[in-house]
Amino acid sequence: MTGRMDGALTGALLGQLKATKQGAWLAMAMIGGEVGRTGAHERMRAIEHLGDEERARLVEELKTALVTPIDPEDLFRLSRSIDDVLDSLRDFVRESHLYRVPDQIRFTPLLDQVIVGIDALESAVRGLAARPSAVVQDALEAKKAGGAIRRMYQYEISRIFSGEVTSDALKQRELVRRLEIVGMAIGEAADAIADGAMKR
Repeated sequence: MTGRMDGALTGALLGQLKATKQGAWLAMAMIGGEVGRTGAHERMRAIEHLGDEERARLVEELKTALVTPIDPEDLFRLSRSIDDVLDSLRDFVRESHLYRVPDQIRFTPLLDQVIVGIDALESAVRGLAARPSAVVQDALEAKKAGGAIRRMYQYEISRIFSGEVTSDALKQRELVRRLEIVGMAIGEAADAIADGAMKR
C-alpha cells in the first residue's frame, strides 16, 4: 500500500514537472524564433492546463493517503511551488506576446538555468522512493540554478538601466523580472523537498 501511495503522489509531481519543463522548452523555442509569440501563447494555455490537472490529482491523493514519502505539508508546498514556476513561465510567454520586445535571444542563459533547475527537481522527486539519500543533493542543485537565475537577473537589470530608459527597456525589465520569479519558485520548491527529506 505504501508503494502504491508513494507512486501515485510522486507520479502526480512528475506530471507537474513534465508540464513545467514543456513550458520552459516552449519559452526557449519562442525566444529563439522557432515558435511564433502568438502560437506560443496559445500552446502555453494547454500546457498550463496539464500542469493544473496533475496538481489537482496530487491534492486528491493527499486527501486519502495514509502514508506519504515526505510530510504532506512539504508535498503540498512542493506542488504549489512547481505550479508557481509554470504560472510564471506562462506570464513570461504572455507578456512577450503582448510587449513584442526585440532581441529576446538574450534571455537564453536564464531559461537554460530554468531547465537545469526543473531537471534537478525531477531527479529529487524520483529519488523520494528510489534513492532518498540523494534527494537533498538534487534539491541543492535546483537551489543553485535558482540562485544563478537571480544573479543573471541582476546583471540584466544593470545592463538595461545603463542605457537610455525607453519603453522597450522597461518591457525588457518586466520580462527578465518574470524569469527571476521563476528562479525564486524553483528555489522554494527545492527548499520544500529538502525540508521534507531532512525530516524523514
